[in-house]
Amino acid sequence: MASKKDLRRFDLIVPYQEPAKDKNDTDMSSTMASTLPMAAIFTRNKMIGWVAVVFSIQSWLAETAEQKQSSTTPAFFSVGMALMSLVVGYMPLLLPPQQGRVLGGSGTEAPAAAPPS
Repeated sequence: MASKKDLRRFDLIVPYQEPAKDKNDTDMSSTMASTLPMAAIFTRNKMIGWVAVVFSIQSWLAETAEQKQSSTTPAFFSVGMALMSLVVGYMPLLLPPQQGRVLGGSGTEAPAAAPPS
């Protein structure tokens, strides 16, 4: 067998340098963590509420010191908002809505009978 020769040249090796981050780069997970709870509250969708909880906890645990200084609100506020979206989603189970207890009626019933003239 022919001897295998290493053909790599060490003078051509370029070390890896991480590219600088832009100040305008947005963190997508924190954006999702702040907007999903609002979507869950507006739609009262429990599944979106659970996804909001997962995203908010994930963004809270992955928060860096740089993000803590530059953000306007702490990450645990988004966790609280996500938990609030779950409360709103499950509220009809805890406090069922009362049907037919409106004072003026629903507006869909038949009109009152007219007196004979």
